[in-house]
Amino acid sequence: MHSEFLMGNEAIALGAIAAGVNLACGYPGTPSTEVLETVAKRRGDNVYVEWSVNEKTAMEMAAGAAYAGARALVTMKQMGLNVASDPFMCLSYIGVKGGLVVLVADDPGPISSQTEQDSRTFAAFSKAPVFDPSDPQEAYDMIQAAFDFSEQYQTPVLLRPTTRVSHGYASIRVKDPEEYRVHTPEGFVRDSSHWVIFPRLSYQNHLKLEKRNAELSRADSPWNLLLPGSGRKGVAASGISFTYVMEARPEGLPVFKAGMPFPFPEKQAAEFLSGLDEVLCVEELDPFIERQLIWVCGKYGLKTKILGKLTGHIPAAGENTRDGVADAIAAFLGTPRTAPAPAETPPLPVRPPVLCAGCPHRASFYAVKQAMKGQKTVFCGDIGCYTLGNAQPLDMVDTCLCMGAGLGIAQAIRHLEKDRQCFAFVGDSTFFASAIPGVVNAVYNQAEFTLIVLDNSTTAMTGHQPHPGTGKTAMGQAVDAISIESVLRGIGVQAVETVDPLDHTLAVETVKRVSALPGVKAVIFKSPCVVLAKPQGRAKVDGEKCVGCKKCIRELGCPALSFAEGKAAIDAAQCVGCSLCAQICPVSAISGGEAHA
Repeated sequence: MHSEFLMGNEAIALGAIAAGVNLACGYPGTPSTEVLETVAKRRGDNVYVEWSVNEKTAMEMAAGAAYAGARALVTMKQMGLNVASDPFMCLSYIGVKGGLVVLVADDPGPISSQTEQDSRTFAAFSKAPVFDPSDPQEAYDMIQAAFDFSEQYQTPVLLRPTTRVSHGYASIRVKDPEEYRVHTPEGFVRDSSHWVIFPRLSYQNHLKLEKRNAELSRADSPWNLLLPGSGRKGVAASGISFTYVMEARPEGLPVFKAGMPFPFPEKQAAEFLSGLDEVLCVEELDPFIERQLIWVCGKYGLKTKILGKLTGHIPAAGENTRDGVADAIAAFLGTPRTAPAPAETPPLPVRPPVLCAGCPHRASFYAVKQAMKGQKTVFCGDIGCYTLGNAQPLDMVDTCLCMGAGLGIAQAIRHLEKDRQCFAFVGDSTFFASAIPGVVNAVYNQAEFTLIVLDNSTTAMTGHQPHPGTGKTAMGQAVDAISIESVLRGIGVQAVETVDPLDHTLAVETVKRVSALPGVKAVIFKSPCVVLAKPQGRAKVDGEKCVGCKKCIRELGCPALSFAEGKAAIDAAQCVGCSLCAQICPVSAISGGEAHA
């Protein structure tokens, strides 16, 4: 054993490698992404790693590996579990042979997600066991135990770190490479009575699932913890909230930790509740433990009063914090906490997220906006950096639901409003992940809308992971890139044009021409992410020519542009020379950068 200073996600990855993982796959999504990246970086030669096209495909890959007796890891964020839910729900019923761990990182806040979905509730819904680590060290240890547990009970299991566990850093005790387990898969053994999910088999396996989970709920799990105390009040917690509780815990306060919240450890919970008058449940997202403890009280005839989110003692939404938990415990115990006086510091400036300076998405949105000026339109957005196209002054995202949804929304609005021009924006990674069925649906059902593919040659928002259009795999292999234009034409889209959005005049003309065509049509705006591309010089303002009209600032919203002493100004530290501002300046006061005229 040795110590390494690791991010929680890195610790999880090293735990999987130490457990003998044979296959790891997933789809990038904050806060889960670094797990697969670390497996790819630190793996041995016997570990296969891939960024799958989406979470459903990744889950099916992992299922196939587990059917063959391999140890498989599949990674995603909580929204990705929705995409993977079809195979996952069936896997819970049909079971596995090799260990299968589904890493689902939840995002309380939410910090970078559409929802605050709680995967503990999904575990109960799918009847799959879930491990809930409270810190990076426990996450490292838990994933190894999860593989053993999965093989022992022949079931997929969830490992559910939240953002502060996934992205927190700590000094972790990890195994040396010579201590790693070497797992050799048996291989797939044909048995249709086991692997083919007919209704009769599902019924029989459902009975087995319920029996197994009932037995597990009465067993003593080492991941659940009972800390005895002397008072009549206690605290129950899970995940990172348990860490906050332990930091705020006064001496003698009884504490129960549900490290494996489903199947819920009712026997251990009943033991904890016995002799207590009140229990405060400290957890994030759903009142999962709170509801389970209320149920245990009813089943065992206990009079303990259960408090938490449902009673307003813990916030119903958002992240917990160390200070917030300390305040809640103090109020619960009737010992108001004296918080330290805040340091006298100036307030931080408000810094809303914006598209980077020189981002090609800004140019794409602006081109469409100019092309459609004066027309009745709707602009349906998607999940990615380009969601920021909703901000002023672009104001080009009217809807945003989930990955790939903009295509269906645009089609439906057009079917209902024949006089409206409908656009759907989607990124290149999202195109492969979830947009292709929407295009097929549009062609088949004779829809009328314009698809805008924002191709910046990467999966930018989650850290620049490769995808099928980049010509590179997670393991660094060079492969043939899949052409988005060819895919669209193969589906049946007749009008497909590719253009550089930073060539503003040509981009506007292309959108006008293509959007006026009947049926389904597409414009691919192709220009690399500014993080990947080298700067093409810097733009500069000629103060003699600038008339202070602010058009560049008012219409683009580029963070490199500002206004000083009655003239436009450019921050050379941010400017990458995209030249978009130069192209729209009405008096040609801006020059420099790469010419696109």
